[in-house]
Amino acid sequence: MRICIVGAGAVGGLLGAKLAASGAAQVSVLARGATLHALRTHGWRLREGGEVVSAPATAAADPSELGPQDAVIIAVKGPSLAEVAPRIAPLLGPDTIVVPAMNGVPWWFTKGVAAVGDAPLESVDPGGTIDRAIGFGRILGCVVHINVATEEPGLTVHNMGRGLIVGEPRAVVSERARAFGGSLAKAGFEVTVSQDIRRDIWYKLWGNMTVNPVSAITGATGHRILSDPLVMAFCHAAMGEAAAIGAKLGCPIAETPESRSKVTARLGDFRTSMLQDAEAGRPLELDALLGVVHELGRRVGVATPNVDALFGLARLFGRVHGLYPAD
Repeated sequence: MRICIVGAGAVGGLLGAKLAASGAAQVSVLARGATLHALRTHGWRLREGGEVVSAPATAAADPSELGPQDAVIIAVKGPSLAEVAPRIAPLLGPDTIVVPAMNGVPWWFTKGVAAVGDAPLESVDPGGTIDRAIGFGRILGCVVHINVATEEPGLTVHNMGRGLIVGEPRAVVSERARAFGGSLAKAGFEVTVSQDIRRDIWYKLWGNMTVNPVSAITGATGHRILSDPLVMAFCHAAMGEAAAIGAKLGCPIAETPESRSKVTARLGDFRTSMLQDAEAGRPLELDALLGVVHELGRRVGVATPNVDALFGLARLFGRVHGLYPAD
């Protein structure tokens, strides 16, 4: 299988390095700047279990140099996607699948959901630009349950977890989903081919939509956030609102926020991806985690005062620090 990784940051770097080192796929990567230079100079590099795994990398800044692929994994940050999506056209053949391995709710999430309507999700795809560039029929959903970071451009550090969930947006198990999942499994990932990827996406969002932005605003690690009863009461109220929205979308959640937080606590004193982005001065992915919940609440008639408060505070923090658009 020919697989192109678009964006070789933390998640993209992990996927690319393991696929290339294992020989599970013929891997290329679309990158730019210091990351492109590092990949061309050193190849894929992954620090895992105290050792560095490496493999040659076929890297380009121009997608036309790579040509049509069997699968394209999009692993860029959400704020970059509207600019990236039209550029990947040279990678797309008639049967190419596109797999967004990104945080939060993707642009295609509400396609065919009667409660929301046909209009694009303005919070993550203003004007439907991404949808027009990629097309719903190509999409294979993906949920990443892995803790990974970028030590320097082109060098990824795998901290914990190997879980990947893939599945069709239309709630069926397809041959292309099995084939793609098989390639990931050969690379050493723990792969689940889901019959309802939308529910898996919403469940992950429900679990990390609060701790991530709270960590960015406060600079606190997971243990400190989860140990503060006042902060957790606020987070659990926001999670309750998101659960009510999920029920309207066909993504019900039976678990309580309190029980979900106990699961999160098992990760130890972790640093969330949004905290890492804030500390590194990278744009915050607030729209795909909170802005979209704010929007969906209004579109399905669920009040979200706690989600709105958290979104407002995180957005203000981002704007003050130049990590979120001013308008």
